[in-house]
Amino acid sequence: MRVSLFDQGVHLDCVLERPAEAPEKQPLAVILHGFTGNKEERHILAVCRSLRDCGFATLRLDLYGHGQSGGSFRDHTIPKWVSNAVTAIDYAAGLDFVSELWLGGHSQGGLTAMLAGSCRRDRVDGLILLSPAYMIPDGARMGSILGGVFDPANVPDEIHLGPQRILDGNYIRSAQTIDADAAARSFNGPVLLIHGTADATVPFRWGEQTAALYRNCTLVPIEGDTHCYDRHLDQVTEAIRSFFS
Repeated sequence: MRVSLFDQGVHLDCVLERPAEAPEKQPLAVILHGFTGNKEERHILAVCRSLRDCGFATLRLDLYGHGQSGGSFRDHTIPKWVSNAVTAIDYAAGLDFVSELWLGGHSQGGLTAMLAGSCRRDRVDGLILLSPAYMIPDGARMGSILGGVFDPANVPDEIHLGPQRILDGNYIRSAQTIDADAAARSFNGPVLLIHGTADATVPFRWGEQTAALYRNCTLVPIEGDTHCYDRHLDQVTEAIRSFFS
């Protein structure tokens, strides 16, 4: 079912799906894509299917400046994504069939889930982190992020990351203020973290560091796999089924 949400006037395009034989009450997972991604990516769809196999409803959405949602890619920031995620959490929490609420995200969406889960830890029961880009705030403070290099003390008005990939300097400035460590340490619920060991975009060591921040985290390495699980997506979905079994 297509769902339209609005966050401070910006349209968020969402898809809500329930298992074929949905009970009166069931858990729901909100799933967030990553940087330059969208809610229809292969790995996002596969994760949602595996969650529905485990009895979850799923709500996947396009975040600010991506997919079918409003806003421009250039003007998107992680705080805007966190606000989008909180809007989706609050919508999902108000659905009368939801018994439990989980939040998941891939890459930058994983970092967003870490932050939004902390913001709404009163409503979010658990997290599903898929190759979370935990290192973005540190990179912004050090002057190297997503392939772009800059002076962190004098952030330019634009960051060029390649053709069609131009970010406003506010992306960097806002990222410099993020304390992902504090967000993780404030979250007491269970966390499932899945990360490919051959991830060249967010190296596996960052997944290990992220997992160590949480009180109750299960880290599942996907041996030899990439950032978007191009080689062993079946192992990702099996890890989800095993965790929720």
